[in-house]
Amino acid sequence: QVQLVESGGGLVQAGGSLRLSCAASGRSFTNYVMGWFRQAPGKEREFVAGIRRSGVDTDYADSVKGRFTISRDNAKNTAYLQMNSLKPEDTAVYYCAVDLRPVVIARSAREYDYWGQGTQVTVSS
Repeated sequence: QVQLVESGGGLVQAGGSLRLSCAASGRSFTNYVMGWFRQAPGKEREFVAGIRRSGVDTDYADSVKGRFTISRDNAKNTAYLQMNSLKPEDTAVYYCAVDLRPVVIARSAREYDYWGQGTQVTVSS
């Protein structure tokens, strides 16, 4: 079993920054992708960013490219999402997830095996 624990959410004004963390535990990891998704009220869960174990290969949704940066610390089994220049439309519950058998950095939530409980990010205008 895998446990994912997110932290770092909160309330911030437009233009501000937040850094989310996702700590994974419960099993030894070899090759896996960590991803961030978000879900706003009344909307479907959407892909935000993903990163392979190498830390070199990353992928971003167009809506956050240039503003968000995903990174990871394999020694800590932790992924991070640095969010800058936040906009009110970034308001959502943010979830981290793990894909244990990745071929690519998947953008579909169905490809991910485990999920965290989510952390609320609210951006005020």
